[in-house]
Amino acid sequence: MTDLFVPGKGAAWGPVLLALTSGVLLALSFPDPGISLLAWCALVPLLVAAAGTTPARAALLGFVTGLVAYLGILYWLNIVMTSYGKLPAPLSALLYLVLAAYLALYPALVVWLARKGEEGGISPLCSFPVLWVAAELVRSFLLTGFPWANLGYSQFRTLPLIQISDLTGVYGVSFLVAFANLVFFRMWLWLRRSDAAYPVRSFLALLILVAATLGYGFAALNRPEQGPLERILLVQGNIPQQVKWQPEFASATVETYERLSRQGCRAPGTLVVWPESALPFFLQSEPQYAARVQSLAAELKSCLIAGSPAFEREGELTRYLNSAFLIAPSGALAGRSDKQHLVPFGEYVPLKGLFPFVNKLVAGIGDFSPGRELKPLETGNGKIGVLVCFEGIFPEISRAYVRQGAGLLVNITNDAWFGRSSAPYQHLSMTVFRAVENRVPLVRAANTGISAIIDSKGHVRGMTQLFQEATLAGQVRRGAAASFYSRHGDLFALGCLGASLGGGLSVWYRRSKKISANA
Repeated sequence: MTDLFVPGKGAAWGPVLLALTSGVLLALSFPDPGISLLAWCALVPLLVAAAGTTPARAALLGFVTGLVAYLGILYWLNIVMTSYGKLPAPLSALLYLVLAAYLALYPALVVWLARKGEEGGISPLCSFPVLWVAAELVRSFLLTGFPWANLGYSQFRTLPLIQISDLTGVYGVSFLVAFANLVFFRMWLWLRRSDAAYPVRSFLALLILVAATLGYGFAALNRPEQGPLERILLVQGNIPQQVKWQPEFASATVETYERLSRQGCRAPGTLVVWPESALPFFLQSEPQYAARVQSLAAELKSCLIAGSPAFEREGELTRYLNSAFLIAPSGALAGRSDKQHLVPFGEYVPLKGLFPFVNKLVAGIGDFSPGRELKPLETGNGKIGVLVCFEGIFPEISRAYVRQGAGLLVNITNDAWFGRSSAPYQHLSMTVFRAVENRVPLVRAANTGISAIIDSKGHVRGMTQLFQEATLAGQVRRGAAASFYSRHGDLFALGCLGASLGGGLSVWYRRSKKISANA
């Protein structure tokens, strides 16, 4: 038996239940609970359900799987929209459903194209993992991009497996997991059907891929880091979101960060990092507070990074920016990094002219504008790239910083609006890949957690608990050389996208030729 999709038997609702099962297994593969092993077989029920169906029905089953998976993964959006966006629960539920349905279109499209390809003579064993990666790449950029919960991210704790990310990005891990699902389906088919051939070649191919991946991974993990050491202090103020932007709490907020920084900074030359919007006012126009922060850096004799909104005047217009300010050990303002990739409906409202009734979900100042230039900050010990909030989930931003000489990535974020949900853990899991992809350490300061220190191999060397006032001190070894991925980017994923397009054209050509011959 060489075809993957073969005629199946069962009750009318059987395939739908199998598709639902795949969705549940996928959701459980990601934090929390993050049962990563489930990802290796999560798609098997979907493949069973799609066996022998029409491409349209297979797409519908893929949509069901995707919808259930994303409803499970992104349930925390309702916390954001109701608790902080002040949306009515029914409207929040509707928007949540719409986003999950949009994301579910991608697995639906993958299954549909795999079935179409099979009808055109292309084995799904080849097409399915390639199409899956191509879909993840497109989802990362289309409509501003939302690469949350790519399949490979489920494996963030399996360090020997994810080291190939310095070659392929997270997409290489996604490919391997998708391919394994295909092989396990073929094995299931062999066990269930006496006329099915034992999938010797596909099983051997999987063994070779896994062995090569783990071999590369263990070699990378045993390779000594070579960059200079740098002391780090992450400060987690745990400022409640309900009072964060109230002017009367500004002084108390600054006092909290001053106190924690003095307690945690043990030696001069430490890089002290405060979270996104740690200073809930315009540092540029608050000289009294600015003097306090600059004086603190001078007192500690250390560089200090502090998240604060910023503004730029353009004639009569004012552009607001979500920024990180770098203050030198002398107390002088040494630089500013502006957020490039803004959160739709969180930091700005897309197409606001067409939808004036739609407001931002997150409290604070008015709509932000993206920064004009992405450039690392120079600390005196080397360059750092600052990733503000969910910029950490976009590989191209981290890569751009490293290509410009950043030997350390700093992620500042405020995950308070996620509440006590899985979202902070999901957010953290994706930043692990930014460190491995570029072979640079990544340190993460979050207002309410999770703050963490991640080395260039993906080890989480320390992390804080959620909703606790805390500091986290440690040392990291700066990245010494750019990785293959840093230099060349998403060649692997682009190759999968190109192969998908090429396969589609091949199927279309052969079908057209067949129709012409029969005419």
